[in-house]
Amino acid sequence: MLTIGYDLGSSSVKAVLMDVEKGLLLASATVPADEMPIHAPQAGWAEQPPQMWWDYVQQATRQLLSKAPQVSPQAIQAIGISYQMHGLVLVDEAGNPLRPSIIWCDSRAVTTGEQALKAIGQEKCLRHLLNSPGNFTASKLRWVIENEPTIYHNARYFMLPGDFITLQMTGKATTTASGLSEGILWDFAAGQPADFLMQHYGIRREMLPEIVPTFGIQGELTPHAAAQLGLAAGTPVTYRAGDQPNNAFSLHVLNPGEVAATAGTSGVIYGVGENAIPAPDMRFNTFLHVNHRSETPRMGALLCVNGTGSMNAWLRRNICPELSYDAMNELAATAPQGADGVRVYPFGNGAERVLSNRDAGAQIKGVQFNRHSRAHLLRAAQEGIVFALWYGMKAMQETGIRFETIRAGHANMFLSPLFAQTLATLSGAAIELFNTDGAQGAARGAAIGAGLIGESEAFSRLQCLRRIEPEITQQADLQAIYANWEKEITA
Repeated sequence: MLTIGYDLGSSSVKAVLMDVEKGLLLASATVPADEMPIHAPQAGWAEQPPQMWWDYVQQATRQLLSKAPQVSPQAIQAIGISYQMHGLVLVDEAGNPLRPSIIWCDSRAVTTGEQALKAIGQEKCLRHLLNSPGNFTASKLRWVIENEPTIYHNARYFMLPGDFITLQMTGKATTTASGLSEGILWDFAAGQPADFLMQHYGIRREMLPEIVPTFGIQGELTPHAAAQLGLAAGTPVTYRAGDQPNNAFSLHVLNPGEVAATAGTSGVIYGVGENAIPAPDMRFNTFLHVNHRSETPRMGALLCVNGTGSMNAWLRRNICPELSYDAMNELAATAPQGADGVRVYPFGNGAERVLSNRDAGAQIKGVQFNRHSRAHLLRAAQEGIVFALWYGMKAMQETGIRFETIRAGHANMFLSPLFAQTLATLSGAAIELFNTDGAQGAARGAAIGAGLIGESEAFSRLQCLRRIEPEITQQADLQAIYANWEKEITA
């Protein structure tokens, strides 16, 4: 029961080969060795060429197969894909990209979304979209219509990043309802694509790819794609999801009351609920979760802070380039709770939904040259990231999301005991860290989508590696430190 899972991020492409039934990771590959470049032709822009993603998918697949020479390509039974959310890819009739993808952290369409909210009306947007059109895929496409009309005229389909990779594999232009919801292209009240928003933006309905289920046959590898990847022609693609819904899935977070978290380039809290409830002040977004069905609704409430791992990476590059991340975590832990008054606001990676789409920029406050060291700055940064997440989590609580246990992969910033403990203590939730990641989630999804295994069996060997309980005796002091931090945001 062998499947391949891909996780297309904005930093790298990861691929894994799994025996899902046995819970065995047979091989993994991540390319490139360094981070993929993000191009910023203007301030606030962020673009990547889709062909680069496909090239790296090919490289990752071939590395994967070279690490498992005992596995025949014909033995691989299904493929699953996870991908960076909210991006826009435009392709022509032949499936060729017409411009670089406008990716998730690009903020050029903020004004476009704000204008649409006013024109359509907040009440209608909240009832049907559960939020403002915002700076998401639909608004990015409207930006192209207004600023690059020739490219729009030549476009056959608009796609999400994962849709583009599936197109390269199968030759079919398809998308999913969950994917459309992440692009703010889904009408929750009508249970169909948001035709009223597409009409308002002037988006041609025929540009919408065919909608296929998240789990199930979405196409098969063409002979050309199979030759490029080194796999067998006819291998089915049977699962596709945005990275954050997929991350929740990879942690077996599927039902109301369950919560997942990530802290990679961005930081995300993702809670599952049954009801389509608009976010207070539109500070987070609700999407169709991977297991949503009309008879059993499953909504994923997603809170994102753009500058999480990117903040930590910036500090490493500019403040302590000689230190590893582990050494940075150890140094941060030597400073006292509250970092002796140093405060960091990690909002330096574009417009922040948690701040109602403001681009506030990162800020460092309270530094005294004769008192503070790198340790204080590093601790304040980790605390500031947790505080930014908690600021949004409080809004999520207003819609009924409960924080009793938060599941996360044992990776990225959750490798810092300080970061994990601070989040547990401030939120009052236990943190459980698991031996999984997005690529493994996609491999499990592929097995389920191909009908090879049931959901419970697919996760039977998932292991909790570590559990962090809140330090109740420290909670009141930490909440007071947070309250002082929050005053700067709400002032």
